[in-house]
Amino acid sequence: MKVKTILVSQPEPKVENSPYLRLVEKQKIKVDFRPFIHVEGVNARDVRQQKIDLTQFTAIILTSRNAVDHFFRIAEEMRFKVPDSMKYFCQSEAVAYYLQKYVVYRKRKIYVGKRTFQELTPLIKKYKEEKFLLPSSDVLKPIVPESLDDLKIQWTRAILYKTVISDLSDLRDVYYDILVFFSPSGIESLLKNFPDFKQNDTRIAVFGNTTVKAATDAGLRIDIEAPTPETPSMTMALEKYISKVNNKK
Repeated sequence: MKVKTILVSQPEPKVENSPYLRLVEKQKIKVDFRPFIHVEGVNARDVRQQKIDLTQFTAIILTSRNAVDHFFRIAEEMRFKVPDSMKYFCQSEAVAYYLQKYVVYRKRKIYVGKRTFQELTPLIKKYKEEKFLLPSSDVLKPIVPESLDDLKIQWTRAILYKTVISDLSDLRDVYYDILVFFSPSGIESLLKNFPDFKQNDTRIAVFGNTTVKAATDAGLRIDIEAPTPETPSMTMALEKYISKVNNKK
């Protein structure tokens, strides 16, 4: 069956040259965006119940823009003035760049990894004497605490925000040819919102091994998968699939 409509279970990209825009123009299809999950901040009282004292830390490990936002939100709620001497260990350049929203970049000690958390750990290892705080969601990849424990450093996790399933009830009678997922939480949201979901002719596109496993465990048929050596991005995987099915004679 030909593909005319796609629903991506994420917020719409804010960049002008989004690869999804090029996909729409090239394949003459409709792509909608809708977050299947969203983030809600934990309040200061709940953070205190985790026995988190912000004054005890000399370094912050930031794995995402959400971590940046919620660390500074909680600091403000707790009336904690973040000292200029605080060290920031950012998982990627994107996270480090986002940090400029809250601090004067050139006046702070900021250490930047390449992309993955494992690539950040050698930088952390050089500063073993620091007391590290890891602001995180209630959902944390096991590789993160495992890697930090292996470094034998002083670190504490603070759950500052939670991943929450979005209400998708308005989509109950809306049909899309392809549903695109990037996390197990997205699959969970689909099934929580629509426990009677029948896949039928709907194609499922998934990104990453954990999402593949979640979809398979849920009994869904996976039609499009990324990343692969041939299609390292989701948009490339979608384009390859759409070109194949839409151009059939």
